[in-house]
Amino acid sequence: MAEFQEISKLSALHPKPAGLVLQYGTSGFRTNAKQLDHIMFRMGLLATVRSKKTKATIGVMVTASHNPEEDNGVKLVDPMGEMVTQDWEEHATQLANADQEDLLTALKNIIEKEAINMSQEANVFVGKDTRSSSASLSQAVLDGVSALGGHSKDYGLVTTPQLHYMVCCQNTQGKYGEATVEGYYTKFCQAFIQLTKNTSNRTDDQKHLCLDGANGIGALKVREMESHLKKELQISLNNDGSKGRLNHQCGADYVKVQQKPPTGVKINPGERCCSFDGDADRIVYYYTDSEGTFHLLDGDKMATLISTFLKELLTQAGLNLKIAVVQTAYANGSSTHYLENTMKVLVRCTKTGVKHLHHVAQEFDVGVYFEANGHGTVLFSKAAEEKIQQLAEDTNVNDERKKAALLLRNTINVINQTVGDAISDMLLIEAILAIKGMTIQQWDTIYTDLPNRQLKVKVDDRRVIDTTDAERRAVTPAGLQEAIDNLVKKYRQARSFVRPSGTEDVVRVYAEADTQESADALAHEVSLAVYRLAGGVGDEPKPLH
Repeated sequence: MAEFQEISKLSALHPKPAGLVLQYGTSGFRTNAKQLDHIMFRMGLLATVRSKKTKATIGVMVTASHNPEEDNGVKLVDPMGEMVTQDWEEHATQLANADQEDLLTALKNIIEKEAINMSQEANVFVGKDTRSSSASLSQAVLDGVSALGGHSKDYGLVTTPQLHYMVCCQNTQGKYGEATVEGYYTKFCQAFIQLTKNTSNRTDDQKHLCLDGANGIGALKVREMESHLKKELQISLNNDGSKGRLNHQCGADYVKVQQKPPTGVKINPGERCCSFDGDADRIVYYYTDSEGTFHLLDGDKMATLISTFLKELLTQAGLNLKIAVVQTAYANGSSTHYLENTMKVLVRCTKTGVKHLHHVAQEFDVGVYFEANGHGTVLFSKAAEEKIQQLAEDTNVNDERKKAALLLRNTINVINQTVGDAISDMLLIEAILAIKGMTIQQWDTIYTDLPNRQLKVKVDDRRVIDTTDAERRAVTPAGLQEAIDNLVKKYRQARSFVRPSGTEDVVRVYAEADTQESADALAHEVSLAVYRLAGGVGDEPKPLH
């Protein structure tokens, strides 16, 4: 087979460093950019084979999201714009780690195992973020695609969610939208303008939003998009990439972890602010009050605002559709309590990781999912979309139902259903606040977060911890869950859980309680239990106070 000889020749130009082993995780491969050239070439090969298997266009995104500038990474996008399936994650790991001389064998194994017709045409879309290493690394992906005779389209600089959107548009023959950056802006901005056009007398102040672009790709794309918004949203863009370093003391991750605004960004009391992460698939909101106290509105607060809005519209429209919010164990207990008891919305808890949330959200007519870190979106079933569309076009329904159906239809069009998307989530939240005439402070007071604390404990081997019940209970080592249960009983409104990290030999500890002091004390005591029962290494955890 001539194509395999071509691969041998080209893969020699993308050699694998001896002894390097990497794992395809939730966010694909991610490490220092200098170690990724061979991985990129091989992911070009894998995407081409995946395209032949699915008879559809596959995406490859070169990014390391919220990691520091010197890192990079790559993830594959499946035909409907979703993340690649679990079994293909395993193929990716095997192909990435094959020694140079075994590469062809590893590739042929995948082709045989998946019974792939190699004469099938292949199409791959490639995108990259703004890192200095992204240009050469995305070229390595394109080399991999052409080595197997695949067709590629290089989108150049795009956000991760934009590439997911392009793949979905392409494979739905344009039903989801036009597979161009221009098509993306047109679809989402038009829906936003439609949503906000009947909001009474919004002042320029209410239309103003302070945005931290993390010195990344999101900042560039917001700049390109601004003209499409026709001044209906007026964005002050900070960390636009013109001088600062990517993700350095800015971005959604920094703001969420440090619980403070990005360095060097002056915000006025009560001013509405948000931060994207490095590849614009996560967003968090925040403000400072008149006292100068910082308030964070994270994924839980966004999921609550969005699901409340959708539930009210579905009721007004008289549509009997099942809506649910999907959370992880990290969701603040107050948000779960508010959704279940006040809003009477079904809440489902699942394992950490976006793909788990996405999967559970697909079980409902309307599934709202967000991780606390600000990554999330809303999924509508085909049946739900059709019912909303029919009602919006029905000439025999009363005005209230009609109005609600039109709002729902435009809401669907402002949401990127393929994946969490900071730009789309920002437009959705801005529209909801405008329609409800709400300030960020009013949104913040829907419920008050329980004080919480997250800690890490270094262990000899993270695999000694096994969990169940969506990671909320530890099955092994023996005695650990019992110890946690007894510690939790000492505090009010308390809960705690532990889970192994997906990437390093640490165990993550989460605790919440009625006061910060109690949450800190509980987190420390649970850390000690983990250290003693799960093979802690180094010094034993010290109290926080």
